[in-house]
Amino acid sequence: MATTAELFEEPFVADEYIERLVWRTPGGGSRGGPEAFDPKRLLEEFVNHIQELQIMDERIQRKVEKLEQQCQKEAKEFARKVQELQKSNQVAFQHFQELDEHISYVATKVCHLGDQLEGVNTPRQRAVEAQKLMKYFNEFLDGELKSDVFTNSEKIKEAADIIQKLHLIAQELPFDRFSEVKSKIASKYHDLECQLIQEFTGAQRRGEISRMREVAAVLLHFKGYSHCVDVYIKQCQEGAYLRNDIFEDAAILCQRVNKQVGDIFSNPETVLAKLIQNVFEIKLQSFVKDQLQECWKSDAEQYLKSLYDLYTRTTNLSSKLMEFNLGTDKQTFLSKLIKSIFISYLESYIEIETGYLKSRSAMILQRYYDSKNHQKRSIGTGGIQDLKERIRQRTNLPLGPSIDTHGETFLSQEVVVNLLQETKQAFERCHRLSDPSDLPRNAFRIFTILVEFLCIEHIDYALETGLAGIPSSDSKNANLYFLDVVHQANTIFHLFDKQFNDHLMPLISSSPKLSECLQKKKEIIEQMEMKLDTGIDRTLNCMIGQMKHILAAEQKKTDFKPEDENNVLIQYTNACVKVCAYVRKQVEKIKNSMDGKNVDTVLMELGVRFHRLIYEHLQQYSYSCMGGMLAICDVAEYRRCAKDFKIPLVLQLFDTLHALCNLLVVNPDNLKQVCSGEQLANLDKNILHSFVQLRADYRSARLARHFS
Repeated sequence: MATTAELFEEPFVADEYIERLVWRTPGGGSRGGPEAFDPKRLLEEFVNHIQELQIMDERIQRKVEKLEQQCQKEAKEFARKVQELQKSNQVAFQHFQELDEHISYVATKVCHLGDQLEGVNTPRQRAVEAQKLMKYFNEFLDGELKSDVFTNSEKIKEAADIIQKLHLIAQELPFDRFSEVKSKIASKYHDLECQLIQEFTGAQRRGEISRMREVAAVLLHFKGYSHCVDVYIKQCQEGAYLRNDIFEDAAILCQRVNKQVGDIFSNPETVLAKLIQNVFEIKLQSFVKDQLQECWKSDAEQYLKSLYDLYTRTTNLSSKLMEFNLGTDKQTFLSKLIKSIFISYLESYIEIETGYLKSRSAMILQRYYDSKNHQKRSIGTGGIQDLKERIRQRTNLPLGPSIDTHGETFLSQEVVVNLLQETKQAFERCHRLSDPSDLPRNAFRIFTILVEFLCIEHIDYALETGLAGIPSSDSKNANLYFLDVVHQANTIFHLFDKQFNDHLMPLISSSPKLSECLQKKKEIIEQMEMKLDTGIDRTLNCMIGQMKHILAAEQKKTDFKPEDENNVLIQYTNACVKVCAYVRKQVEKIKNSMDGKNVDTVLMELGVRFHRLIYEHLQQYSYSCMGGMLAICDVAEYRRCAKDFKIPLVLQLFDTLHALCNLLVVNPDNLKQVCSGEQLANLDKNILHSFVQLRADYRSARLARHFS
């Protein structure tokens, strides 16, 4: 059995258990020789081992049954003990309840006895106090104060308590019979009050917090308690304002007093609030008045900066004071203090702000025009000017004489930045200094000033001057500066729009003024865009006019009908070279002057007009075979120039024109085949015919017959 037990290992695995048994059995191996495998012997060993296991199982089963019986017996014994303990606990709980009821009964008796004793003792104490007060009253009545409490200065606290009570009693006595004693009590009351205040003052100077607390507690019932608080506030401020920054000094003072006042007074929040009120209404108000009085009328800029700075620093100080306990509604309390200081200045703020902004903006503009030695011309208004504007928009004709601006755009980013900076500061001051109900209206007034001086007096004036400076389309060697105006105006619009979104929108976003501002901005931009469109259109006309002058001056009839057909050495004509050079220069200028879709729009318009010009120009000549080849080379160069536009429509137009020029050189027998090609199939037959007619050999019967 011991051997069987040795075969068990933890954790038990049946297969491993059988393997160990076989390995230990002689003849159970698989090797040859004397220990060769013996199935009979192995079977016998298995039978014996099974019997041993059965015996072991019976033994273990008996042991388990014995342990179960023992466990059941102990469980019953434990349950019996638990029941006994529960009964004992119930008995103890009953005893506890009885004891609690007995204690409550005794406590009730004791309280009743205490009430009876108090009912007897209180009248007795009152009687004793009344007797003492009568004794002290008699001393005042006799006119001689003999009691030690009045003559000993160390007992001033007891004397104060007595005289305060006597003073209340004296108030109830008839004046005609007790006038003399009432005056004596009042005099003593006043003397003691003064002594207490002096004692408090001395203790404060010595830094004796405990003594200050004792005296303040005594004075609490006196009429002069408020005077004690005033003395404390006055002495707290002695030597407190030694720095150049009165606001920082005030903050440090309030922080120091806040830590101390709770140890002295029974109502620290009231005392601290009174100190803050004193600081605001006396120190800060006087300081603000002195600072603003100097520049009230002489320097509006400095006045506005000082007002903004002082108001900001005052509100920052108020924010620091919000952390202190000042009573129930400290936000309203501090707001009223700030308003009491600045109310007279804030009422007139927006008028001063708008007046200064107008004068400052006008000065910035005038200084700029003076630096350019330019006398700003008057732009007409009213019916005549409106009529001219409508005619110009519809006919694109220059009305009035052209003005030579000598390349000056009369737009300055420095001026714009200065105007926007002044307006930005005005918006910031408006946000800080305006009442919330007036904020949108005030911000709108500032915005209208910005529109007046930036958009109308500067940008619109520059556009009008630029329009007047655009030469007529038939001018020779005209300098076109309007694209520079477009470039600068575009940059300025971005700056204007950024300030609108960053500084104006937050001030008006939740008010009806938002729609007014957006509408005004829309009207201004539409008005500017209309003038820009007019100027760009007229500039494009001038560009086309310059190209016409180049073609008229450089293109010769013999270019396309040379006298010697066999001696043509050039790849393309001189007129083509100069036109392409001019066009490339203008395309580059347009790309540098505009951005976004505006570039594509203007280039497409220029490309279409450029194509129309070349198309009409080619219609003016007659072409020999070699001349036609040269015309094809010219158009190919024009097409390469058109690629710089990067506009598919323009390139398509020149591709078609190039295909049309092939009609000038194609063999007459192939005309119909060429005309039905991919690029020419959709064109009107009259257009094809017009190009064929340009051939020098068109009159020949064979060509006319092939094309008919």
